[in-house]
Amino acid sequence: VQLQASGGGLVQAGGSLRLSCAASGRTFSSYAMGWFRQAPGKEREFVARIGWSGTNTYYADSVKGRFTISRDNAKDTVYLQMNSLKPEDTAVYSCAARRSPGIAVVAGSYDYWGQGTLVTVSS
Repeated sequence: VQLQASGGGLVQAGGSLRLSCAASGRTFSSYAMGWFRQAPGKEREFVARIGWSGTNTYYADSVKGRFTISRDNAKDTVYLQMNSLKPEDTAVYSCAARRSPGIAVVAGSYDYWGQGTLVTVSS
């Protein structure tokens, strides 16, 4: 599966952005999907994941209550709605797909990756 992330940009603290990740291929609905981010000078970190049916979600503590992951299997797309953004959310955000079920927060557990989209939150 090929993944294409979009929706990044510059936003003021407290603002919102919605990231999208479009997938190609006919088996998108069978993959669990995740979002990761990497800030300058830092390691990549887990943000959120969603199961194939869209009912099983899991978030990093740092974004819980502010970010919402969702998916539309009819459109082969996963979303990350980001509200109440903080300067520390500034990073390149990447989406990933995982064939196996279950909650996975380690990047190495994902099988396919899209290119990142830059989110910059100004103070």
